[in-house]
Amino acid sequence: MKLSNFNFELPKELLAEYPAENRDESKLMVIHRETGKIEHKMFKDLIDYFDEGDVMVLNNTKVFPARLYGNKEKTGARIEVFLLRELNQEQRLWDVLVDPARKIRIGNKLYFGDDESLVAEVIDNTTSRGRTLRFLYDGSYTDFRRKLRELGETPLPKYIKRDVEPEDEERYQTIYAKHEGAVAAPTAGLHFSKHLLKRLEIKGVDFAEVTLHVGLGTFNPVEVEDLSKHKMDSEELVIDEKATEIVNRAKSNKKKVCAVGTTVMRGLESAVSSEHTLNTFEGWTNKFIFPPYDFSIANCMVTNFHLPKSTLLMMISAFVGHDLMKKAYKQAILEQYRFYSYGDAMLII
Repeated sequence: MKLSNFNFELPKELLAEYPAENRDESKLMVIHRETGKIEHKMFKDLIDYFDEGDVMVLNNTKVFPARLYGNKEKTGARIEVFLLRELNQEQRLWDVLVDPARKIRIGNKLYFGDDESLVAEVIDNTTSRGRTLRFLYDGSYTDFRRKLRELGETPLPKYIKRDVEPEDEERYQTIYAKHEGAVAAPTAGLHFSKHLLKRLEIKGVDFAEVTLHVGLGTFNPVEVEDLSKHKMDSEELVIDEKATEIVNRAKSNKKKVCAVGTTVMRGLESAVSSEHTLNTFEGWTNKFIFPPYDFSIANCMVTNFHLPKSTLLMMISAFVGHDLMKKAYKQAILEQYRFYSYGDAMLII
């Protein structure tokens, strides 16, 4: 499989700028892998495809307001700082992306907030846009994190050209988000409402939670024709014993194990035992799944519609089969499904 196998024409108007009015009322395309049958439903119809003892695996990571705007000392130039990951809590060191990057050099200071109560110093260049910052702030670590939250805004993907609006804070977050650490939402989970989760629970569906802190590497474009040469960024993953028990019980009972999102699928496949069961895991994963690939844990998945040439699309192709994926995406464009983070959903069973 080559990169060019994953290119297609996506009309610009199908990139969703806003979420559906109600979480569980986005469109849902249902793909049956064995028969190739494709159905068009609403997301809340998902419940019709699951029975007692089936398991849904959710990613309970929480998005933090990772995008800050500061001013460069002396010139006052406005600089966007995107917080990627904390490197050292005591020294308040962070891995960040800056834009425009050409203006930001080692030794520069950036000032944040109207009162300039938060200052950062550039101490290293990591990539063309990447920098290491040391934040200078008078106050405890708790106060410092509170300040970051106060000054930061919801990190909507760059393709959304509008300004961040108050409702994004709630809508660009799953309702089951718990552990802060992601700079992008696990978007398949955005479709679940409290009501739908309750109905699934009443039906006897079990839920297992894993934590994979989504980084921007998920969206890095693949720039090599030979997919085996692409390197994924590492992301932090935690799978506890409770989750492994729920998943392995469903597997041994021949039930559905549904990965809600590509992040969950990547997490599960990073922790497979030699017996093809799920292991506990705490660490980092840079798992890249592309065809051909044998999946060990989940036998169905919920996902959004992804961009051409993305690693996410490659995983879907590996799971559903390349020809069926292409057929489904062709239909999605014809039927005006909405793509990407705030877009519609797909259930693959």
